[in-house]
Amino acid sequence: MLKKITFLALASIAVMSSQAQTDTTKQPTPAGDTVRIGNIIILKNGGSEPTDNDKNVTININTNRKKSSSKVTNWGIVDIGFNNFIDNTNYASAEAQAFAPGSSEDWFNLRNGKSVNVNIWIFTQRLNLIQHVVNLKYGVGIELYNFRFEEDIRFRKGPARIELDNQINYTKNKLAADYLTVPVMLDFNFTPNKEYNKSFGISAGVSGSYLYASRQKYKSGETGKEKTKGNIGLRDFKLAYVAEVQLGPVKLYGSYATKSIYKKGLDHTPYAVGLRLSNW
Repeated sequence: MLKKITFLALASIAVMSSQAQTDTTKQPTPAGDTVRIGNIIILKNGGSEPTDNDKNVTININTNRKKSSSKVTNWGIVDIGFNNFIDNTNYASAEAQAFAPGSSEDWFNLRNGKSVNVNIWIFTQRLNLIQHVVNLKYGVGIELYNFRFEEDIRFRKGPARIELDNQINYTKNKLAADYLTVPVMLDFNFTPNKEYNKSFGISAGVSGSYLYASRQKYKSGETGKEKTKGNIGLRDFKLAYVAEVQLGPVKLYGSYATKSIYKKGLDHTPYAVGLRLSNW
């Protein structure tokens, strides 16, 4: 019984020792060694096994083994930030007036502090390309854009258009656009051998998105809470430039679309910036 307990204890030590190792590319390699306790033989780092091995129990402990880090997967990353848009619309054009009759730039003023962007990345992966300094990063997630308007504008369907509501005073007026997104970035880690808290790096690339849901939510004393869902004139696909900056445990992200969020009429190019919550 004592031998069994000793064996289990040594096996547990072996497992914990192997799991506790980190990247040792910069550390000297420990020499091999052999330890014998009764009929239990412990081989450390390739130590030689005695020839009289009848009825012996052998445990191998390899402290030189490196963790494979050529591909690292991270699950459940969350972004919290703010979104806005660059307005390059020619409001005097026939196309703009057809989509939003009587509109001007003032129609689309945002409540910046309440125009929130939240992204949830189902997973991301980092693939080592060159010495863990140059990496490829990619993933899949959803982007949630929320534009809170100051003015009482209404999105209509059939056909899609925007009107200014002069009859009702909205206490809440929000356009929400939800995207399924795939980002691909080239990542530069300038401190591959330093601790996570002392790391520094940047990433840049592009993302492709599909608009899977859109709606306007508004609230007033006259109507209560209401929603307008479906085709309200937003573009189905979004291509954007994306970037990330890492300063130790702090990560900042940014996204800037290549085209207007609307199919026609208005030239509003959305962007978002904020804080990325990630463990690498």
